[in-house]
Amino acid sequence: MHDTTDADDCVEQLRSALAAHGITLPSLGVDLPTFAARCPTRPLIALGNCNVTTARALVAALRKGAV
Repeated sequence: MHDTTDADDCVEQLRSALAAHGITLPSLGVDLPTFAARCPTRPLIALGNCNVTTARALVAALRKGAV
């Protein structure tokens, strides 16, 4: 099993950064199957599904940050 602290901290930082741009990804969290896996890889962060409006807001925030 993996330590949850790093993955949970990453999820909270990402949630906070997205919220600063008015973006909420309802399914954001640690991907439980990879977290519970017995292989040495680190857990994945599941971004989950979102609607088109949220996806466009995410694109706009990423583009603005890339400039």
